[in-house]
Formats: sequence, structure tokens, C-alpha cells
Amino acid sequence: MDIQNLITNLTSPALLFFLLGIIAVRVKSDLAIPDSSSKFISMYLLFSIGFKGGQELSHSALSSELIISICFGVFIALAIPFIAFFILRSKFNTANSAAIAASYGSVSAVTFVTAIAVLESKGIPFDGHMVAVMAGMEAPAIIVGVLLYRMFNKKQKSTASMGTILKHSFTNASVFLIIGSLIIGFLANEQQAEGIKPFTNDLFKGFLAIFLLDMGISSGKHLQTMFKKGIYPFLFSILMPFVFGTISLYISAQFTASAGNQLLFAILGASASYIAVPAAMKTSIPEANPGLYLPMALGITFPINVMIGIPYYLTLISL
Repeated sequence: MDIQNLITNLTSPALLFFLLGIIAVRVKSDLAIPDSSSKFISMYLLFSIGFKGGQELSHSALSSELIISICFGVFIALAIPFIAFFILRSKFNTANSAAIAASYGSVSAVTFVTAIAVLESKGIPFDGHMVAVMAGMEAPAIIVGVLLYRMFNKKQKSTASMGTILKHSFTNASVFLIIGSLIIGFLANEQQAEGIKPFTNDLFKGFLAIFLLDMGISSGKHLQTMFKKGIYPFLFSILMPFVFGTISLYISAQFTASAGNQLLFAILGASASYIAVPAAMKTSIPEANPGLYLPMALGITFPINVMIGIPYYLTLISL
């Protein structure tokens, strides 16, 4: 592994702000980002990456790589929760196994945005259609999780219909905003996009640093809960994302030569949802314990992906 490359990634301001948030919790500082500000920043990040992705997509010709990329993204979202569910069932009940599996089959938009920021800082290009790939991975994972729950838990039925689950998946704020921004970016011409470029591009890294500070604070609060659950969820949260991410990376390398695309596929395979899936599980699988699947995704997998996963996959790609 390239140690210098690893150190460079781990000492980037955005990641250091994330660590600062965790430290703030451990030393019991009253540092906090107001909820309204946090929501605005998360909306800004999704809007910015969606709009820029739409612009890139508008300049991309329909190709076999684009079609394969979207199909592979959906495949990941279907396969990972299926595999994870049967691994988890040895330690957890059906409801918790299904909810955790759905979380790890779905994606983290913030981890994806962080990976894009790293690529941009290093001047590594990636294709705009990767935003469309990410946006299409939320719903399939949620649906697989609920279907597995219904299949293996005959006594308890989900309170939500499949139509409701689909609607919730696509109208979830983060999914709806990034899809909408992607479409708007695709429709806008270059002159129109240039008019808001200072907002969509120049402010991006600063807002990302503040948002990761907030996420560090949130992660720090959930870590203690995770330690009370035993070693198994801790090990799963660390090891399985690397397995899924590495497999996704090597498969993607078979159909795309873009290092940027390969990194993003690795992150899509490795990340876990802590926004869309928890919101869906609350109504679809109410028996599942949010104190388990939320800390696993946010308290462990998210920081591991951001601090270690991204530089690890970049190192693999450069070999």
C-alpha cells in the first residue's frame, strides 16, 4: 500500500473535521451544528452533486458502458442485501437481519459525495452517469429487505404495501432531491449552469467540511450504543463493507477503465444507508431495532469508509 497516498488522504481538511466531531463527543464538548443548518448543508451537497452529475450526463453519449454501469448498480443493490441477510440471520432475528441487510444494500449519499470530493481534489475524472447509478440503488435494496422479511417471518407482516415502499423510496428527501437535481442539471445548458457555478462548485468543499464535522458528532454519539451490542455487529460493520467494496471494484474494472468510476463503484458497494433506509424501515419493518442498524451504518461503516476505505480503494486502483 502507498503509505504517502494514505497519509495524504487521511490528513485532508474534510476528514480531519470529521475526526474533530468524534473527539468533541468523547471529551464532552458542547460543540454542535444546529439542526436547521445541518439539513440545509445536506440539501446543498445533494443538490450540488446531482446538478453537476446531470451536466456531465448531458455531455455523455449513450454507450454500452453507461447502460452496463446502471445495470451493475442495480445488481449490487439487489445482491448485497440478499447475501447480507443470510449472514446476519445466524446472530439476529429476521426483522433486524432484514433491516441491516437493506441498509448495507443501499447507499450513503454523503460517503459518495466525499469520494467525489477526493477525486476532484486529485484531478481524477469520473462520469456523470455515476450519480444516476447511485440514485437508482436506494429503492431496490429497501424492496429486497422487506421481501426477505416477509418471506422468512410468516407471523409478522409489514404494515406497508409494496406500492407504499416504492413511493417512500423515491420520495425520500435525499433520493428525490438528487434525482431532481440530476434532471435539472441535464436539462440546463452550459450558459445557465455557468450562472450558478460559484454556488455549485466553489462552496462545495467548505460545506462538505462542516457537514462532516456534524457527521462526526453524530457518529461519536452512536458508537457507545454499538459497543453495548457485542462484537458481532462491530465486526460486520467493519469487514463486510470492505468485502462488498473490493468485489464491486474488481467487477467494475472489467467494463470501465475510469479510475474515478471504479472508486465510486467500490464506495457504492461498501457504503450503508443511514437516511433513506431507516426512514423506510420505521414503517415497513417496525419490529427492527433502529438502535442497531443505524449505529452500525452511521457510527462504524461511515467513518471507516471515509477515513480508510477511500484511500484503500484508491491504492488498489493504482496497483
